[in-house]
Amino acid sequence: MDQPQRLFDVISYQLANYPKEDMLAGKENGQWKKYSTKEVADLTLRFSSGLLKLGIRPGIKKNEEKDKIAIISPNRPEWIITDLACQQLGAVLTPIYPTISETELAYVLNDAEARILFVSDKDLLAKVNAMRDKFPTIREIFTFNKVEGARHWSEIPGMADTADFEQINGIKKNISPEELVTIIYTSGTTGTPKGVMLSHHNIMSNVLACQPYLPVNKEAKALSFLPLNHIFERMVTYLYLCTGVPVYYAENMETIGDNLKEVKPTIFTTVPRLLEKVYEKIMTTGLELKGIKRALFFWAVDLGKRYEINKDQGAWYNLQLKLANKLVFSKWRAALGGNIQAVVNGAAACQVRLLKIFTAGGIPIMEGYGLTETSPVISVNRINVEDRMFGTVGPIISGVEVKLAEDGEILCKGPNVTIGYYKRPDLTADAIKDGWFHTGDIGVMIDNKFLKITDRKKELFKTSGGKFVAPQPIENKFKESPYIEQIMIVGEDRKFTAALIVPAFSNLRNWAQKRGITVTSNEELIKNPDVQDLYKQAVDKYNQFFSHIEQVKKYLLLPHEWTVDGGELTPTLKAKRKVILEKFRKEIDSIYAPAGGKVDIESL
Repeated sequence: MDQPQRLFDVISYQLANYPKEDMLAGKENGQWKKYSTKEVADLTLRFSSGLLKLGIRPGIKKNEEKDKIAIISPNRPEWIITDLACQQLGAVLTPIYPTISETELAYVLNDAEARILFVSDKDLLAKVNAMRDKFPTIREIFTFNKVEGARHWSEIPGMADTADFEQINGIKKNISPEELVTIIYTSGTTGTPKGVMLSHHNIMSNVLACQPYLPVNKEAKALSFLPLNHIFERMVTYLYLCTGVPVYYAENMETIGDNLKEVKPTIFTTVPRLLEKVYEKIMTTGLELKGIKRALFFWAVDLGKRYEINKDQGAWYNLQLKLANKLVFSKWRAALGGNIQAVVNGAAACQVRLLKIFTAGGIPIMEGYGLTETSPVISVNRINVEDRMFGTVGPIISGVEVKLAEDGEILCKGPNVTIGYYKRPDLTADAIKDGWFHTGDIGVMIDNKFLKITDRKKELFKTSGGKFVAPQPIENKFKESPYIEQIMIVGEDRKFTAALIVPAFSNLRNWAQKRGITVTSNEELIKNPDVQDLYKQAVDKYNQFFSHIEQVKKYLLLPHEWTVDGGELTPTLKAKRKVILEKFRKEIDSIYAPAGGKVDIESL
């Protein structure tokens, strides 16, 4: 059959071309429960019939009038099955992050006027029940796990009436690819959530454009753990389903290591923060080695740091790298299941150092770029090395146009660009002008082929001396230090550039222990003179890569990591700059206090 045009077409497409015994799989009671393509097709049809019985109105064309269904759940097969069942009726799925605040939850459910809500477990059910009166449009709440006193999702396909099946097939035929399929409320780093409207065509154009660039085929296998609430993982999931790639859902973030070894995937998607965590864990293991094993480990890492794409570094380097892969990097690959062909990185820039080391070790990291509003991919590095360059987000994907505004802002035009913000034509008009979506990111083209992101337009700041500073390149460079976990560059309307630094406490404690430094808390550790000197040396080292205006003149060590639960990070682990600036206002003010004002580290 022809390639899918609507997202739900992937079911019949896979059934016709490469039916699977494990189209979707998730852990239940410690065992993998697999759903075959046929089971997904049958279950989705019955699910759609059950939604009809619950009063979901099919075939509505106007975006505001379409019935909305909300979902709050980590990744699991039921998530995608719910999505597919909604789509077949022309209903609109509104995914919500499990970590959302109560205020934002009420805002999203009311703005979308959602009628049915699906939650994963008893904790999320308790969260929504505690504020049930704040979203009056919700008629029914169902859980994916069995929870006493709650309606289980299996009730819905259980309501199915075979008499509905012909009607549902008729509804499907009349759904245009241009129709709204989902509203994704961007968590963003500031402000009230905006409902990004995406059509079948928006997402499917991205699926079909990206398909040739990745090692995806019926022999591949994927592990999924990035939130399906984010368009990146959701689009990639439909790409997997289009190409016959079984999708296994990790149990949670803590079990990813075990799940990788169980599933042995050939591909998965990630964000830089998770890659950094993997690298830190590997390096901690390396530091614990002794003698020749330790020497070999760091010899291999040093070789990896020198790795380049599309550049022959000579027979001697190639021979050494081959040996390093056999002796050291093979163990890294085994920890990821042993079959990895590609890891796709999105959401933020990854340190080039990590890209080089992992790629040298036979774990190609392919960086891409995009936004929720662009479904999401605008550009991506390809699996073939001719179309890959470290430090860039790759060539523009087919069917999409990009141009740079006078100030360097990246503008995008193509079938992937959102149909607008829900109920906000004013925001739509601000973002899309003359057909060009304004991304808010600053970039440059390298060799007229590779797009490189240099910063967020809104994150550029001007010092009181009138000089512009781009924080992202500085932060990425400083995070190369094994002792810096997180960092945020500050200095807007101030007289110099400064930084808030969260130490990598695991590595820092190992360092301190070897030097006989004993402390009882993080607060005590960062006040130790030897530790302060360690960070002064690190700042001195990385400052040399930047101009005088960009160099960090003062900084503050913070005792605790920024987290999603703490409110400092978005669910995709990007720093919420405005939140951090407000939360640590006193600490930042102390950095800029007049001479004699107390700061942890003196001016460099």
